Amino acid sequence: MTNFLQKFSVAPMMDWTDRHCRVFHRTLTKKTLLYTEMITADAVIHGDRKRLLGFSEEEHPVAIQLGGSDPEKLAIATKIACDLGYDEVNLNCGCPSERVQSGTFGACLMREPKLVSECISGMMNVSTVPVTVKCRIGVDDDPAEKTLFEFVDIVASTGCEVFIVHARKAILKGLSPKQNREIPPLDYELVGKLKRERSDLRIILNGGLTIDQSVSYLEQFDGVMLGRAAYKTPSSLASADRLIESLELISYTLEDELAAVEKFKPYISKQLSEGTRLHSITRHMLGLFAGRKGAAYWRRTLSNESAHNNAGLQAIDRALEAILYNREQ
Repeated sequence: MTNFLQKFSVAPMMDWTDRHCRVFHRTLTKKTLLYTEMITADAVIHGDRKRLLGFSEEEHPVAIQLGGSDPEKLAIATKIACDLGYDEVNLNCGCPSERVQSGTFGACLMREPKLVSECISGMMNVSTVPVTVKCRIGVDDDPAEKTLFEFVDIVASTGCEVFIVHARKAILKGLSPKQNREIPPLDYELVGKLKRERSDLRIILNGGLTIDQSVSYLEQFDGVMLGRAAYKTPSSLASADRLIESLELISYTLEDELAAVEKFKPYISKQLSEGTRLHSITRHMLGLFAGRKGAAYWRRTLSNESAHNNAGLQAIDRALEAILYNREQ
């Protein structure tokens, strides 16, 4: 079922990886697979599809992540996503939030691999694109290796080939979603063992990774998924394309960052003409010049200027002043 090989991807992140964020990331990388935020199957079926599912052609390749545990609803949502042109459909079996648990999906599904296999079978039956799974290594006090291997084996029996594994357990009681991204220890070795012993599957490593770490892990796994590192330091995505091509880490430059701003401006102009507020778009750009002289001015000015009613591209130009000044020095 797999029809393309994505060595790099940016994780689905609630409140972050919306369509504006994805178009911005695409100005920095052409070869990285981008994901939507998680969208529930019910929302896909009954919600405002243009608002929830709309995306721009320049976002390709772009995947949709679905949340749910009803095989029939997930199949309907998958068909809708395929008809809209998404390049992959992913099932969320890793989110630990209480809101997700109450809907019986997310990380708690790792305890119900047979149900997940029914969901995946239904999705694959109607899908014209790869159907993949994103999961954790385990849940609460459950033994991680046993949980992970049993889950993957049962779900893989459907023909599902791609598993994106966040190398932490999900602690469903007592930790917030934010804490679940930081406190449970990472176990890359366990995910590596999964890849070695299930070599016929494509295993994508996720969890706490930076672009610098990716060189060695691309040699061990079929791909890596970056989360917060890609969002907070988006310039690193310019290095991702070069790393995919050569397996050598070639640092991004200031020129990459300035070019990204210019590439993004036509999209911003179009969105502004359709009534989108500038802040909704530029909030994803705040980390662009991280570590450079003038970065604090860029963040502060862009945040303040973009918040004004009727703010336009001039706000971006004003925020760039310190960056451009320091380039000339």
